Amino acid sequence: MIINTGNRTDIPGFYSRWFYHRIKEGRVLVRNPYYPGQVTEYRLDPEVVDCICFCTKNPGPMLSGLDKIKDFGKCFYVTVTPYGKEIEPFVPDKEKVLEDFCILSDKVGKEAVSWRYDPVFLWGKYSLKFHIKAFERMAERLKGKTERCVISFIDLYEKTKRNFPEAVTVSKADTILLTKEMVKIAAENGMRVYPCGEGDYLSEYGADCGGCMSKEVIERAIGKSLAVPKGIKPAREGCSCLLGSDIGMYNSCGHGCLYCYANYDRKCVEENMAKHDDSSPLLIGSIKEGDIVKKAVQESWADGQMKMFL
Repeated sequence: MIINTGNRTDIPGFYSRWFYHRIKEGRVLVRNPYYPGQVTEYRLDPEVVDCICFCTKNPGPMLSGLDKIKDFGKCFYVTVTPYGKEIEPFVPDKEKVLEDFCILSDKVGKEAVSWRYDPVFLWGKYSLKFHIKAFERMAERLKGKTERCVISFIDLYEKTKRNFPEAVTVSKADTILLTKEMVKIAAENGMRVYPCGEGDYLSEYGADCGGCMSKEVIERAIGKSLAVPKGIKPAREGCSCLLGSDIGMYNSCGHGCLYCYANYDRKCVEENMAKHDDSSPLLIGSIKEGDIVKKAVQESWADGQMKMFL
């Protein structure tokens, strides 16, 4: 099975100590975001967890403890965008993030680390020309450190519209133009471009629309074949990514990005982060009277075959 850590928050960036405590204890508890009284317990054991997927804007805090998860399959998605503090107020310096990306790649292998350049939006100085130049510079910096670049174009979720009212949808024409340029630049630097949640039409322009966290991508990251149960459904229509079993919590990411879909507002985030306890099996808060805790049904999907890649 796959454990995800990054669809709701940035665990490597803000909660790496907590995560490593969970690994040591061998279990983690997760509140259902829609029914908070329901709590799921997951075993964190490589006998049943084939891969842990991380999504982060700051891999640095994870680096010193990677030996603690050496027995687990790993798949990292590191977001590096060209936006300034007016958009991403608490994201670390991008040069430091790029440096840590390269260190991470050297430690776990370039097959296990993907670069995310998303979301893409056009506003003010962030023009088509700006994005193309920024993408080229970053791609050259990450050459040889990853095989994949995941891109997406801004979605105007209700939370995004409230926190970033200036944002507008990128037109289809501009989406195609940027994708074509990114595919070209990525190829020159040994990468393929994987659009996230954009449908299939960008495959016509050289992008790989097979899924950015698909079975095939994870297999390459961990070097094993997976027999994914037929009952495992994609998170959304037209998506082949394995996004379930997330151990994070909404409204707990401290980066403060204006485009974020996972945070309601800064006050809510700060209140939740104040409730965090590194020793708790829950990311935020603790078990309450009346909570119903159920153990997840977990089994390895590894089929015993080793994947061979050229």
